[in-house]
Amino acid sequence: MTYLELSEDGGGAHKFYEVIVSGSQVAITYGRIGESGQTKVSAFADQAKAQAVAAKKIGEKVRKGYAPAVRGVRQRRAVTRRAIASSRSTAQQAPVLWRFDSGAAAFGIFVDEERCWVGNQHGDVYTVTHTGTVTNRYRLPEGVKCIVADDFWIYAGCDDGKVYDLSGKVPRAAYEITADVDIYWLDIHDGVLGVSDGAGRITTIDYEDEFQWARTGRGDSGWMVRCDETGVYHGHSNGVARYNVEDGTPVWENAQVKDVLFGWQEEHAVYAGTARSSVHRLAKSDGRVEAVYRCDGAVYSCATSPGGRYVFAGDNHSSVYCFDASGERLWKLGTGCGSAFSMQFLDDRLYIVTTDGSLACIDASEAAITAARAGTVPQRVDVKAAASLATVEPSVALETTTDAANGVIVECLREGERLRVRVVTPGHEPWNVQFPKEIREPGARYLVDGVRSAGRGGFYRVYGEIRRLL
Repeated sequence: MTYLELSEDGGGAHKFYEVIVSGSQVAITYGRIGESGQTKVSAFADQAKAQAVAAKKIGEKVRKGYAPAVRGVRQRRAVTRRAIASSRSTAQQAPVLWRFDSGAAAFGIFVDEERCWVGNQHGDVYTVTHTGTVTNRYRLPEGVKCIVADDFWIYAGCDDGKVYDLSGKVPRAAYEITADVDIYWLDIHDGVLGVSDGAGRITTIDYEDEFQWARTGRGDSGWMVRCDETGVYHGHSNGVARYNVEDGTPVWENAQVKDVLFGWQEEHAVYAGTARSSVHRLAKSDGRVEAVYRCDGAVYSCATSPGGRYVFAGDNHSSVYCFDASGERLWKLGTGCGSAFSMQFLDDRLYIVTTDGSLACIDASEAAITAARAGTVPQRVDVKAAASLATVEPSVALETTTDAANGVIVECLREGERLRVRVVTPGHEPWNVQFPKEIREPGARYLVDGVRSAGRGGFYRVYGEIRRLL
C-alpha cells in the first residue's frame, strides 16, 4: 500500500491518492483529504503487471507534487457554506400556491416544462410537478450548491467537488472540480462548465472533464457565473467581468457593481444581484449598466421573465419583488417561508428555494398579485413526499446486455495516459464522447440510448441509460 498527499497552503490543493496491490488487482482510492474518496479496482494478467501499473501511477503523482504521508494527520478543510441571514418580511403575503419542505436550506433550483428540481444542503434532490406532486428523490454525497441545465442534461454541483448528471435513472459524476477550488456557483453551456469560487476565481472545464483556463478576479466570494456560446460572466465582491469562453481573454470589467451575490442572464444582458440592495442589468457587449432595480435588503437571488420584460428579486428579509424592465418597482410581497436563495420564472409562476429549505410556487399572474396586494391570497398547499418514494444514489454499477439492436454502441479506448470514448455504431463522426469517467474501462463497449452532437460540434454527449455490452 502506498498513500500520498498533496496539500498546498493558501487554499490550494488538499487531496490524497492511495494505491493498494493485492495479487493481480490494483485498487486506487483518491479524493479530498479527510473524506472517504472514491475507489476503482482493476484486474491484470498477473501480479507483476499489477505492480508495474501501480508503480507507474505512483510515479505520475509524485511528479505532480504528491508525497508519502500518514492518513489522518492532515484534517479535512472546511467547506464554505453560504451564510443564512434571513428575517420575516413585513410586506403583504405573496400568493403562494404550494410549498414543499425539502428538509434543509436549499440553493439549487431548475424549472422546465415538465417539473421543478430542488437541491438542499443535505444533498437531497427532489423533482416536483408544477401542481405540487413529488415524483423523484436523489441522495448525493454532499450538499447541493446549485442545479443547472444544458439542453437535455440536468446537473447538480455539490460540496464534494463533483457535478452529477441527473438525466438518467442513476446520478453519475460528470465533472470533478479540482480540490483547490472552493465552489460557490456553477453554470454550463454546450458542455463547458464554468465554476466560480471563494477566492474570486473563475475556472472552466471542458466536456472531457479537463481544465481549460482559470482567471482570478479583483475580489473574492465569486457567487455569480453565467455562460453562453461566446462568454463567461463572473461577479464577485469587487465587480463583474466578461471573459472569452474559448481562452479566458478578458473582454470587459465593471468595477462599479460590487458585492455580487447572484447572477442571471438573458440573450443580451446579465443581471447581478448585490448585497447593496440592488440588481444591475449589464449589457453583455460592453458591461455598461443599463438599468438598476432597487430593493430594501441584500439581494440573494434574481430572475427575469422571457426577454427581461419583468425582473424579479429576493432579499434577505423574506421578500420578493417585481420590476418592469426600466427599473420601476411594481410590487413587493412576503414569501412566508424564508428568503429566496435562488429563483426561476415560468408561465406566470415564480418558483423559489429558500433559507428554510422550501421550494415554493408563487402565482405571479397580474390577477393573483392584484388580489394579494388587496389582502386576498389562496390557501397554500403544503406538499409532502410519499413515504414509499424510493431514494436513488450515485452508482458506478451498470446493467449488462447482449442485445445491441436498440441503441448506440460506444467503446472505451486508451489514448496515451487517458481513456477516451468513441462511437462504434456506423454513421457517426469520429468524435470523442462525453462519458462518466468512473465507469470507463479500456476495451469495454457500452450500449447507450443515444448520442447527440454538441451545439458547436466536435463531440457527442450520451443521453439516457448506459449498459455494459457483453
